[in-house]
This record gives sequence, C-alpha cells and structure tokens, in this order.
Amino acid sequence: MKFGLALLLAACCGAALAAPRIVYSKSFPGSTPALVIITFDPDGQIVYQESADDQFPIKMSLKKEDADAIFALAGKVDHFKRPLESGLPVARMGEKSFRWEDGTVNHETKFNYTQDPDGKAIYEWFEKMTETAQHYIALERSVKFDKLGVNKALLQFHAAIDKGRLIGLEAFLPLLDRVVKNDSYLHMARERAGQLAEAIRNPKPATGKTEGQ
Repeated sequence: MKFGLALLLAACCGAALAAPRIVYSKSFPGSTPALVIITFDPDGQIVYQESADDQFPIKMSLKKEDADAIFALAGKVDHFKRPLESGLPVARMGEKSFRWEDGTVNHETKFNYTQDPDGKAIYEWFEKMTETAQHYIALERSVKFDKLGVNKALLQFHAAIDKGRLIGLEAFLPLLDRVVKNDSYLHMARERAGQLAEAIRNPKPATGKTEGQ
C-alpha cells in the first residue's frame, strides 16, 4: 500500500512539475495540408505535424527570448480561457485552435478570424512556424527526390527569409550542407545553398536607420 501511494505521489509531483505548453491546430479541408498541429514548449522547442499520427514530424526551435515573448502573449489572452473569435462575417479560413496544457489544467479556444491584438500576434508566430515547416518539407523533398528542383526550392526559401516569414533557420543547415557538399546538384544550387548556410551561421547584425534616412 505504501509503495502504491509513493508511486501515486510521484506521478502527481511529476505532473505538477511538468512545464506548460501551447498546442496550436488548424483544420482546413481541401487545402494543402488539410491539418496542421504544432506543439510548442517554453524552451522554444517546436514539433510540427500534418496529422495526429504523423510519423515524421518536423522539429525546430526558437531562441529563448522569442519563446518567452510567445508565452507572454498567451498570458495576455488568459491562456486561451477567453474567446478570440471576432464573430465578423468573413470568409472561412480554416478552424484554428489554441490549447494551453499545464498538468491537469487545460484551456482551449477556437476561431476562424480574430481581431484581438494579442491573439493576432500569437497567431502570426504560429503561422511563421507553419510556413517554416512547409519550406523545410519542400526543400527536403527536392534534395532527396528532385535534384533539378533544388534551386527553385532554394529561391523560394530565400524569398521567404527576405520577407521575414521564417523562424528557426538553423534546422535547415543539414539540408543546405548536403547540397553544398554533393556535386550531383546544379552548381548554382550548391552556390546558393552555401550562401544561405553562411548567412544563417553568421547573420549580419540588424542596423537601424539614422535620423533623416
């Protein structure tokens, strides 16, 4: 009896000590992908899936300060205890949901479109995670199965970076290095992959405009 009680107490303590996490999903039948599920932890770890039983999830990570910012936004929307749906008669853009999981405490809100400033900000973060994962899938597929298409995938990847749409770029480095080191890819693709890898490893410091510019 005492042993069983000890196990129960240990399990309860483990649940209490488990870090909270945010689970985002977007269901949009007829689109590609039709379902997105993203699990996000306070340390910045991201797991992206395109089905509940996805055998090959994409794993990425964000810097701690970005993770802190996202969890701060979750706090501003009461950890998804309050509605985010605007109720406006806008086109259906897929049912989105945010769920806060913290041990035995779970809160979830679903919406099609939100005007809540903090809700929009956190949604934008998860849209960037989605776009990043989809670019990763496209580049990985090209690298493995369509060597002539790698350069096009790299161009699209580069354009998304320039638009500020992608996060966690370090996840792409193994793919980029693979292209650089293999002369079976087009020379222009290898050159572009090398430039992108260098930019990711050694990003240029942000420069602010001086007054009058």
